[in-house]
Amino acid sequence: MSATSSSEPHEFHQLYSDHHAWLYRWLRRRLGCSHHAADLAHDTYLRILSSRQAPSAEQARPHLMQIARGLVIDRYRRQTIELAYQQALSMQPETLAPSAEERVLIIEALMQIDSMLASLKPLVRETFLLSRFEGLTYSEIAKRLGIAVATVRKYMLVAMHACVAATAE
Repeated sequence: MSATSSSEPHEFHQLYSDHHAWLYRWLRRRLGCSHHAADLAHDTYLRILSSRQAPSAEQARPHLMQIARGLVIDRYRRQTIELAYQQALSMQPETLAPSAEERVLIIEALMQIDSMLASLKPLVRETFLLSRFEGLTYSEIAKRLGIAVATVRKYMLVAMHACVAATAE
């Protein structure tokens, strides 16, 4: 992307007026919902405004699509996490159900965890998940993944550092 640094309101206004309708239609076709398409189109322009980088005229649509695609992916990931959380909640007694505020905080924490896990290299992520969610020992993980126990320790250290960094944000 060839972006020019600018805080010129006219450039952003021009970008919006030239491409908003197109972006909205593009998102609506992908999402099947006019409300969600409008929200994500708005969020796309907010990302550009907050970056203070207006793309060049020839790069405007590819740049808008790249941002919007990322937002669509984020939306689907969030929906998947929310659905899994709702299913887990439905198995709990109603008396243990968290308040609406607690649910929002839990979903946000789950999104941070998901983002942290996605940032890990595949073997590091697999090592961490096998240890924490399947309860395997380091020896069992090493055997299953065909790696040394020392490597499992190293991967767990990397994953734990990522956890600490994610919670510090």
